[in-house]
Amino acid sequence: MVQHNENKKKMTVPDFKKFKQEGKKFAYVTAYDYSMAQCVNASDVEIILVGDSLGMTMLGYDGTVPVTMDDMVHHIKSVVKGAPETFIVGDMPFGSYQEGPQQAIHNAIRLLKETGCDCVKLEGGVEMADTIQAMTKMGIPVMGHIGLTPQTATTVGGFKMQGGTPETAKKLLEDARKLQEVGCFSMVLECVPKGVAKKISEELEIPVLGIGAGPWVDCQVIVLHDILDLAVSFKPKFVKRFAHIGPAIIEALNQFHAETLAGTFPDEATSFNKEVEIPKLY
Repeated sequence: MVQHNENKKKMTVPDFKKFKQEGKKFAYVTAYDYSMAQCVNASDVEIILVGDSLGMTMLGYDGTVPVTMDDMVHHIKSVVKGAPETFIVGDMPFGSYQEGPQQAIHNAIRLLKETGCDCVKLEGGVEMADTIQAMTKMGIPVMGHIGLTPQTATTVGGFKMQGGTPETAKKLLEDARKLQEVGCFSMVLECVPKGVAKKISEELEIPVLGIGAGPWVDCQVIVLHDILDLAVSFKPKFVKRFAHIGPAIIEALNQFHAETLAGTFPDEATSFNKEVEIPKLY
């Protein structure tokens, strides 16, 4: 049963630019399944990204590269069902758009049609401009993603800050301007110095959605598993734990185990106590 939020009005693509013009902040988290989507839907958070980070959080991969289109369709469909009042972004996985515009259009349409998500997101700056322009001309709503791009993180030495020199900061600004020019309605900016993010946000008419990009962007993005302390081994510098659900789950499991061994669970309250006379078999 879907948990609706009657006080929440679902964002639309035009709302992104409208919020930017009005100076209205908003929030954006990842979620990968129906149950977590329901929790986000019941909250005030406006946007869910079904990210290819599910490769690490849900599928146990070391990175995002192995994630397939079938993986994304499976997870996005369940999130859309669980969060009807929340704007849903479907991530395009590695290998689903790099061959060029036709491949990107085909796979973006598949995500939109088969899952019901509200837009697609893909990584890359100037080098992806022709592909993104072809997509937006076909009426596909595209969210960009620059800065640290996890699908190609190995080419820059891993998951680390981007835009830390005048040259790389200039390149990020050029990327951002180009993505706006070719029709992106918003863009994720990941893991960059806060001053660089501020400059980019001030330059653009579309909102900048920052993850590890400081306080001066239009929207804050964070992985739900990081918010809840469910990621047991890795904590990026920009993550804040807003709750400690992971340790609470472990504690609950250990309590269940202890009571099972002690014979105190199940007790009278958690057993069916009706007396039933069992007929003799012989």
